Amino acid sequence: MTDVEAAHPASPDQVKPGPVTLAIDIGGSNLKAGLLDNDGAIVGKRVKVPTMHPSPPKLVVPALVELVGQLGPFDRVSVGFPGLIKRGVVRTAPNLGTKDWAGFDLAGALRKQLGKPVRMLNDATVQGLGVISGQGLECVITLGTGFGFALYHDGRLTPQLEMSQHVVRKDLTYDEYLGVAALHKVGRKRWERRVERMLAQLRAVVNFDTLYIGGGDAQEIKLKLPDDVRIVSNDAGITGGVRLWDSRLDDAFAKQEAAA
Repeated sequence: MTDVEAAHPASPDQVKPGPVTLAIDIGGSNLKAGLLDNDGAIVGKRVKVPTMHPSPPKLVVPALVELVGQLGPFDRVSVGFPGLIKRGVVRTAPNLGTKDWAGFDLAGALRKQLGKPVRMLNDATVQGLGVISGQGLECVITLGTGFGFALYHDGRLTPQLEMSQHVVRKDLTYDEYLGVAALHKVGRKRWERRVERMLAQLRAVVNFDTLYIGGGDAQEIKLKLPDDVRIVSNDAGITGGVRLWDSRLDDAFAKQEAAA
């Protein structure tokens, strides 16, 4: 069953001229999609369906094609994926319950199915593109099924680090320490203490100017945060999709698109 969310869409007179971007957010809990105008405002409805488990490519790709079939026409596609991505090819997908993703050319598969150019990055990276200011060293984390991480310097991407698989305490990775399963197991108060420890560690290691917290579980954080740490809307996982087509990222995608 597909859920339709209004997501404060732009009215017809607010829609900016230019290419329409189909933004897809693949998560451990939901598959989401929406259309964006040239400024990243959502055009019309946003749709989502629960993510199946396990979630192999042979099930996810058709589900995405069916999902976006409920939306209008578009010119290009942006995808946020919960794992390590290199040139449109999936390397890891720790929260989708199957190893079938390793080496899968998801960008190529969607390009073939949808008939439009596709750009894809890690989902936390896409969400970050929707919220960063472009000033200084900015860190983005997402709290949901797992733990997402992205880092930017003056608005430019740094190499992707799979912080979710780094051991943070004893033998627990960030995914296991802060993911939704941990929240349900230890309760919100203990989980918030874990969030505080994580923030202190990231501050020491990254020395960020600003840190943004997104993801479905970000709203569970009730503790007072320092001025340089902000909770942001989970809608950025969709709205950040238009930023994948910023000219500053053209070089990063040039080899991938030349091989398409």
